[in-house]
Amino acid sequence: MGDVDPDHLHLTEVHRFPNTPVRLGPTLHWDVLALHRGVLDGLAKAGEPLRSVGIDSWAVDFGLLDRTGALLGNPVHYRDARTNGISDRFDHADLYAATGIQPLPFNTLFQLVAARDTPQLAAAHRLLLIPDLLTAWLTGHVAAERTNATTTQLLHVTGHWATDLMTAVNIDPTLFPPLCEPGDPRGTLLPSVQAETGLNAVQVTAVGSHDTASAVVGVPAADENFGYISCGTWSLVGVELPAPVLTEGSREAGFTNEGGVDGKVRYLRNVMGLWLLQESMRAWRGASLPDLLAEAEKQPPFASVIDPDAPELLAPDDGRRGPMPDRIAEQCRRRGTRVPTTPAQVTRCVLDSLALAYRDALHDAQRLSGKEITTIHLVGGGARNALLCQLTADVCGLPVVAGPVEAAALGNVLVQARAIGAIEGDLADLRALLRATQPLHRYEPS
Repeated sequence: MGDVDPDHLHLTEVHRFPNTPVRLGPTLHWDVLALHRGVLDGLAKAGEPLRSVGIDSWAVDFGLLDRTGALLGNPVHYRDARTNGISDRFDHADLYAATGIQPLPFNTLFQLVAARDTPQLAAAHRLLLIPDLLTAWLTGHVAAERTNATTTQLLHVTGHWATDLMTAVNIDPTLFPPLCEPGDPRGTLLPSVQAETGLNAVQVTAVGSHDTASAVVGVPAADENFGYISCGTWSLVGVELPAPVLTEGSREAGFTNEGGVDGKVRYLRNVMGLWLLQESMRAWRGASLPDLLAEAEKQPPFASVIDPDAPELLAPDDGRRGPMPDRIAEQCRRRGTRVPTTPAQVTRCVLDSLALAYRDALHDAQRLSGKEITTIHLVGGGARNALLCQLTADVCGLPVVAGPVEAAALGNVLVQARAIGAIEGDLADLRALLRATQPLHRYEPS
């Protein structure tokens, strides 16, 4: 819950709930009804007075609704194997020229092609991305928020749905709702939601509903010459631009042009993030993260290095792929670097490899976009990781400003506050409020 005025910005966590995928047979799903229950419980705990609600989430995944608005099965997780090999059927250069989006294997386009002959898709009347689905359950209002819609690989760079592409691959264009912008009103809480939460008819406001779009609003940059790393399960590394970069060199370098708030472009590369460490800790049951980081700091730097974006590291351990530490060790063995054998060595390997990947992504972002970077802002959960922040400053040779940790929530709240008139201004004004109110830590390169 955000409390915002022109001189004040305070965030209070009122509720937190797990988001646990569920495997049913061979398919990995999201338990979206449990997420909806968590949202309702959180709203009930927030209580009155509440002026606005906004939802952001991860990208690309969706729910399918029938003509009555009923959900047709639980949404499938983007880490599910159903899209394996699907993107290879497409001309990536043509897709990039049309959409500006890097053809990643889990993009919505490829998920829909993988689902093309399923009964659910045959019965579907409407497709809603996850934050739009949850918003529709709160208000009954159906729309697709633009920043998240860009990640589907089904939105043309000109800003409209790519119906020609949909038709070419036998996807029904009428599945996709009208677009809306961050700051647009999305209706008020339904009477049934009011009864569940004890709230009145509170407005729901569209925000940058892709969490990285909200997180980039939450970057406390003092000028335009910044690079950002939104570091959580994934790391999104890039710069903010006024227009997309659609060159073949950009595509070959793995960059994507995702929508941002106020018409900006989030020019970025996806880098596997702290997922590698999270999955490793799942294998080391009971491991303490502070202890692991303290021990990792004592390890020799860059003794073990991996490609954090290697395909074999994408999926969770399902009994076939093996624990993440074993997969990391095997890649080190193939690359000829030291094979990590202890949790501390694996942790140091992950952090060293991420820092190097960040350096390469930021270097390429400057080269391809012409945008100078003088400061790196690292936001999200990774901002708590002092070793990762210092390593990033060291290998990039630039200062790293760490924080805020809850950048996505803060960016979400700021867009809502501006929409309802609690504050005014452009992105620079919103970021000035962040710098004045949020704790930040600066790491200088050694």
